[in-house]
Amino acid sequence: MTIDLATATGQGQGHQHCIMCGEHNPLSLKLSFSDDGQGGVHTSFRGSPWLQGYQSLLHGGIICSLLDSAMTHCLFAHRIKAVTGELKIRFVQPVPAEATLQLSARITHSLPPVYRVEAQLHQEDCLMARADAKFMQFDALPNGADQPAR
Repeated sequence: MTIDLATATGQGQGHQHCIMCGEHNPLSLKLSFSDDGQGGVHTSFRGSPWLQGYQSLLHGGIICSLLDSAMTHCLFAHRIKAVTGELKIRFVQPVPAEATLQLSARITHSLPPVYRVEAQLHQEDCLMARADAKFMQFDALPNGADQPAR
């Protein structure tokens, strides 16, 4: 089941312009996550040469953003809006820029308003990168925060 962001985050609550999943951002990667049936989320992503750092390798910042997005969407699946407070990334293997990748995330510890979440990035059955993060829950965004910067 695909996660409905309008239900999970509230329509117009600052996420529709997200660079990773935003429906109203023309530059968005348009990631769409599904519930894995075990409390986590997953999705597939196809890289692009436009996202490379070194020749033929996916940029490390893109890898970090993919993992962070998976963890954020895992929280959304539990109807939790939160921001990243700490993010630890372990790059295990170089990631080809044009690879088809699988992302997954799950909550590992919950003590509201703090949540610990982990994510993994695989190419086929090979672990390419993993992340562990702490997120801080919040209730509302300031007025106008759901609008892109001008």
